[in-house]
Amino acid sequence: MGRMMSSREFNQNPSEAKRAAEDGPLIVTDRGEPAYVLLRYDAYKRLAGERGPSLLDALRQDGPEADFEFAPTRIADSVRPVDLS
Repeated sequence: MGRMMSSREFNQNPSEAKRAAEDGPLIVTDRGEPAYVLLRYDAYKRLAGERGPSLLDALRQDGPEADFEFAPTRIADSVRPVDLS
């Protein structure tokens, strides 16, 4: 769970609240009960499901941004096949 701060502390020192939210969610309490959560925008985007393109979208190669080389590295010759018999 994140750090807690009263709404009074939050109002008196918003800079401290922002610094505390750098390390994780900051829970702001109202009369001793959790009321709000302050977190970095990138953490919010992750929680909200706003992610970049999926692997399928990247491999689909549609449009002008799809012009890239794909050259996977070869597996080392030291890898031996497994006998599953």
